[in-house]
Amino acid sequence: MTYFKQLTVAIFWLACAFSASAQDIHFSQFYMSPLNLNPAMTGLVNGGQRVIVNYRNQWAGVIGSSAYNTYSASYDRRLSVGQEDYFGVGGTLWSDVAGESKFGSTQARVSFSFSKKIAGSRKVSHYVSFGADAGMTQRRIRQGDLRWLTQVDSNAEFCPSCGAGEVIPDNNFTYPDLSGGLMWFSNLGDRKNFYLGTALHHMNQPNVSFLNEQENLFSRLTFHAGGEYPINNKVSVKPNFIYMSQGPHKELNGGASVRFKTQGSNRSTSFTGQFFELGTWYRLGNKVEGGVHSDAIILTARLDYDVYGIGFSYDYNISDLGQSSPGNGSFELSLSYLFGDVSQGVFCPVF
Repeated sequence: MTYFKQLTVAIFWLACAFSASAQDIHFSQFYMSPLNLNPAMTGLVNGGQRVIVNYRNQWAGVIGSSAYNTYSASYDRRLSVGQEDYFGVGGTLWSDVAGESKFGSTQARVSFSFSKKIAGSRKVSHYVSFGADAGMTQRRIRQGDLRWLTQVDSNAEFCPSCGAGEVIPDNNFTYPDLSGGLMWFSNLGDRKNFYLGTALHHMNQPNVSFLNEQENLFSRLTFHAGGEYPINNKVSVKPNFIYMSQGPHKELNGGASVRFKTQGSNRSTSFTGQFFELGTWYRLGNKVEGGVHSDAIILTARLDYDVYGIGFSYDYNISDLGQSSPGNGSFELSLSYLFGDVSQGVFCPVF
């Protein structure tokens, strides 16, 4: 790729970054990032406490070492209220960095939820969970690393002395962010469970302009659902889907994994043991000018070993951008750890 083409690509991504309608961070393994998905999922954990770490690398095939890198770490725990209801408390820290300008966002937030049992027994039960979170987000850009058209000479080469470029008035600022969510989940025994949830992020629609203008971040509406259904004593199917709408942008991601129990009890209440999963998802989005487009086919693998979990996914790019990055989309790595009293309380779906 020539320098001029590299510059054009960089300007394109920079324009996307400056736009208030740009989409939020997202993970292909959305089910392994519950607190980023819906605050109502805070504390919905088989075990007393949970730690999850996620990493995503995107568009390395297009912009090389300047690719998008997203990091997230969360902690949450469940607190009993009486014998059957629960509070959930947790916190999340995530960071997203992209491009030579190191355009990035970092957010720290706290999450709360309350889960109320509405029917059933201990092992066959139905719950409704309400959640909310509040955080502070920092946005920043390294102006000295930006390249402008005025700094390109007649030979299409970068020439720092040819022009001073543009000035970004506010290249580092923070803003508050509020979200809320609702979720219904059921455990029907024998590895049969399902959940359905919705969340509204950026309820306060904060101003995110670098240029001292009024550019409010669109609220993001999310619907998601999933569950597990056994085929036999060792194998079950876990379908999941998510739909997100943020301003003019919409995205649908759906698929399923097959879960194999390689060791441990076959009882539905025993989530510890050894499991292996393979899955496929398909993601599509809308075109702002109208219509839809195929984005990626997502291949996943996951291993659960007692209280430890590791997930890996790869996005095979099938969008028009594939002309610049044949098949090279992104990869993700997710790690989870459960600890505390894993023998007491309601048994949640396996996220």
